[in-house]
Amino acid sequence: MDGDWEEVTRFQLPPSGVHPDPTQAPARAFDSSQELFWIGDELGRVKSFYGLEGIGYTSYRAGQDPIRQFLFHDKGVISVGGRSVHMASRRGLHIWHITHEDMKDLRCMSYTSRGTSEILVAGIQDQMFIIDVDKGVITKQVPTNNHYKIMKRSRSICAATPTGSVCILDPYSFTVTKTWQAHTALINDMDVQSDYLLTCGYSLPHQGSAYRLDTFVMVLNLRTLSTLPPIPFPPGAAFVRMHPRMLTTCYIVSQQGQIHIVDLINPNSSNVRQANVLTTLRSLEIAATGNAIALSDMENSVHIWGSRGNIRFAELSAPIEFADTEDKPVRGIHEIRDDTPLNSIGMPYYRENLLSAWPSHLIFEVGAPPVKVDPNWIINPKVGDGMIYGKNARKDVRRNQIESRRTAERTQPSIQTPKFLSERAREGVNDATPERGINEIAEIIKDKKLPTLQAGNSAFYMNVEIKYSKFGVDDFDFGYYNKTSYSGLETHISNSYANSLLQIMRFTILIRNFALKHTATGCVNDMCLLCEMGFLFDMLEKAAGTVCQATNLLKTFSHIPEAKSMHLLEEESRGGSISTLLQSLNQFFLTRIPQEFKSVPSGSNIFERVFSMPVTMNIRCVFCKSEHTRPGGSSSIELTYPQTPPKPYNRNGKAPPMPRKSFCEILKASIERETTNRGWCGTCRKYQTLQTKKTIHTSPPVLMLNANLTSPESKQFWETPGCLPEEIGTIINMGQIYCYQGEDLRLHIARGAHNITVYSLVGFAAEIDVGQNEKPHLVSLINVAHSAPTPPAESQWHLFNDFLVTPIPKEDALSFNSSWKLPSVITYQVKETNNRIDNSWKDNLDTSLLFADENTRVINKTHKPLSPDREMPTEGTLIALDTEFVSIRQPEIEVNSEGERQTIRPIAHALARVSVVRGSGDDEGYPFIDDYINCKDPIIDYLTSYSGISPGDLDPQKTKHNLVSLKIAYKKLWILLNLGCKFVGHGLKTDFRVINIQIPKSHVIDTADLFFIPAKQRKLGLAFLAWYLFREDIQVETHDSIEDARTALRLWKKWEEWTASEEVGGMLVEELLAEVYRQGQACNFRPPSFNARKEREREREREGRDISRTNTPPANGNEDGGISLKGPSTPVRKPLGALPFGSGGSGSANGSGFSSFGGGSGWTPGKGSPLR
Repeated sequence: MDGDWEEVTRFQLPPSGVHPDPTQAPARAFDSSQELFWIGDELGRVKSFYGLEGIGYTSYRAGQDPIRQFLFHDKGVISVGGRSVHMASRRGLHIWHITHEDMKDLRCMSYTSRGTSEILVAGIQDQMFIIDVDKGVITKQVPTNNHYKIMKRSRSICAATPTGSVCILDPYSFTVTKTWQAHTALINDMDVQSDYLLTCGYSLPHQGSAYRLDTFVMVLNLRTLSTLPPIPFPPGAAFVRMHPRMLTTCYIVSQQGQIHIVDLINPNSSNVRQANVLTTLRSLEIAATGNAIALSDMENSVHIWGSRGNIRFAELSAPIEFADTEDKPVRGIHEIRDDTPLNSIGMPYYRENLLSAWPSHLIFEVGAPPVKVDPNWIINPKVGDGMIYGKNARKDVRRNQIESRRTAERTQPSIQTPKFLSERAREGVNDATPERGINEIAEIIKDKKLPTLQAGNSAFYMNVEIKYSKFGVDDFDFGYYNKTSYSGLETHISNSYANSLLQIMRFTILIRNFALKHTATGCVNDMCLLCEMGFLFDMLEKAAGTVCQATNLLKTFSHIPEAKSMHLLEEESRGGSISTLLQSLNQFFLTRIPQEFKSVPSGSNIFERVFSMPVTMNIRCVFCKSEHTRPGGSSSIELTYPQTPPKPYNRNGKAPPMPRKSFCEILKASIERETTNRGWCGTCRKYQTLQTKKTIHTSPPVLMLNANLTSPESKQFWETPGCLPEEIGTIINMGQIYCYQGEDLRLHIARGAHNITVYSLVGFAAEIDVGQNEKPHLVSLINVAHSAPTPPAESQWHLFNDFLVTPIPKEDALSFNSSWKLPSVITYQVKETNNRIDNSWKDNLDTSLLFADENTRVINKTHKPLSPDREMPTEGTLIALDTEFVSIRQPEIEVNSEGERQTIRPIAHALARVSVVRGSGDDEGYPFIDDYINCKDPIIDYLTSYSGISPGDLDPQKTKHNLVSLKIAYKKLWILLNLGCKFVGHGLKTDFRVINIQIPKSHVIDTADLFFIPAKQRKLGLAFLAWYLFREDIQVETHDSIEDARTALRLWKKWEEWTASEEVGGMLVEELLAEVYRQGQACNFRPPSFNARKEREREREREGRDISRTNTPPANGNEDGGISLKGPSTPVRKPLGALPFGSGGSGSANGSGFSSFGGGSGWTPGKGSPLR
């Protein structure tokens, strides 16, 4: 080092990606060909910096693990991570990337005797790899008994081990020629040059003390393989580098920044410098020219030392290729709209042919895609004559035949969707034929067979897709896919991959009972998934085969921060298999819902004991042999499969068949699995390797098993016929668990010598992956016999493929194929709990929400809660309901090649307001619920002209209304439903869909269906019926849910009047309805006020004004602040003149039978009216 050496520059490494702070960079190096400095961080990202200013040049992702080392090649940069080796050009372009199942913890690499065309890669593992750099392939695997963390090459390859020794490897055979114990504990840094090997390391002064840097540098003569006198370094040698030109000169640096330049021939004379660092140093690097060194500290600062004006990183530096810059400014475009033609933008003038103008002789067909290799023969391939071959597992391809490579480009036929309900209504299709629907599917695609299944059942596993007409999802015929009494779940909802797991939990009796028991309590936690499960399970039971949706549950799930941080949301997933995602979701549910159960005052930890297996963890330190115990338990069990050992060959050269493990053997090994990891040892007072062994106490009533299929051995197990038993038994004895199945289980039950717990298979979720053009999806196969009120004589296996539900044979349900059908989550429950459905929650239903006033800050109240003394709802209580909603997602529409618009995902609505009015009693027509919903999703459109909801109404900071959570509003309706109330409304199907609730038909009175003639194929609107029958205008400016609910109630009363007698005004009810339709056609089924309203809306739109909302008057309508029994009136109602009922019809403003509703004029038909 010259006398003018000093710190020339210093620059800070930038953070990686979204991380606010720079991540630590384990690997740093000077480029040998260009003026670049390279770093690799802990996130697998590689960056380069140009010159002394540290200008960022390239940045790219080389892998998922920390980068450990760089090697430089003429063509690019080679980096090694924990499980991969990557090569990219210096501009960051990918050249090759190598991974291997035996790459577990790579640490280092070195060029071999073949120069820069071959590298040796090693690490903390038992395999080394020889990689051809030019081809980017592994040419050989070399087993080793040593683990290596640093590797350098001179005469030989020198590799440092974690135990403080250095192995000298032959560069040709890679065998160890000498092992040199350099340090007693660890090696921190190492370098070689010519005939010298230098190391810095740690020692352990005495037992139990901390590691300490040695105060000397060890030196080995590589030519004679003899140890030379160590070089003293009192500050503690942390890093060492040999000068690339001066063969006997080295740089030694301490962690505090003290630099010694030492000559190995004369170590007593040294040149000393001190770096100005605020924290300890992490690394030392020296440029290939020897003109610069780089010191990196813990704050991710890089200190470049050298002689000013004489710093170069590379001997013959190649020029750096930077991105081209545009000299001429681009002419800006002021405004581009959807209808702006692209040719208005223009193109630059050109004199040569454009690159896009290819001549015809250069246009050719793109190469065909490779055929997907059958995974069945990859598991057990055969090697012979230099080839790898396997058995043909496909029955549709004969010997010496291959599949056409163009077949992969053709879309495989999926299940043919039925006609829309509106189409069938127009064509007069009869929906009562029993052979229609699910049986028709198998006939339509009977030629599309899957292995291990009969032709009639193969279609049921395919992807099912919802099609949308202009009438939305309600026009889709879900009944086509389900003729059973068990309801399926819709798929057009985010995170609907959870459908299969939710169906399994619903048919697991204990989960179902506890969920409904908890839901019936007073829990009002917005984020309670257990309550949402209870709502969903109750809805699925009441639906009795009608399709349902898990919208509310999945919406609550998506708002839980832990779900997002664990990457359980579809938009946040890391791209793994959908089966792995479901298993993570299962573990999340089993951890969260027991905590929610005991969060209410009446809760306990009994629900936690349903899943959790109590164990005692015996933890033993490998180093000091000390042991301690602590209680533990896990809710979900990860199945682990035995590794396939090398097959021993007998004298005939054949391998004997290996014994197959049974399911119970795998389950026992998975539960008792011993683990080894690093943890804190209280005796050693530091982190050590700890071994954990479990002592089992009891087995839980429900076993939720994650199949954990991550290796070929695990998938091969499920190829065995009958591998999944319908019944298993467990015995706990002396802290161990014993599992039995089949004949062994029946023998132990017959003997009765032990207390054996017998489990029944409830069902399992399976991943279905049938080909390249079919998206993998999940289904559930469930034995519904275990949840029937009375146990049937035999199993009843059903397939739940989202909204497709069908019974299937037991043999098909329990058969697997590693190429397309594999289990994901398996559920067993104690056999004693089968068919024990507990509905006692209905008798203990907490109804306090119906009588509570949640928001006392609202001054002008529009409702009065029920009185618990005189207004307790009972079976048959009449209530009227109406809701308003807002839009939270626009529809996704694509245009096909024929120009047709096709809806991919429909518009999504969210509940904004719920109003329920009394249907009888002294306060008939008076609202007792008028809740505005605190919507957590971003609102796209308030739909003010249809909903009456304005911006600010749903904002907790601005609203003047009774704002509650969706959970509170939903639970009120759910309580009313389970108390037996009957719901009156107009067009309730839409309301129930947005609310996400299923009401039995016997409890629904929909006036849109009452005042309806099916042959007319048109339902009458509420505003038209109110105008025609009651001489009142409603929905004049906008909608009001209280007004609409009250009007629907009046329509129901009017219908009761009509049907109470055989004739009304000399006309039958059918004739009255026909007259209503005839009069409606004359005015286009719209009241006269409708056209005036539309004209006002167009005028506001031209003037840019917002649509005004209709405010419901406050409940305290009396001057003294009391409650008016007449109920609030809506100020927009207006009396009309004579109705167009024909000649002789007269209108009278007196004698209304609905005076208790208040507001507006009553009306009694005149003497000549047919409605009198």
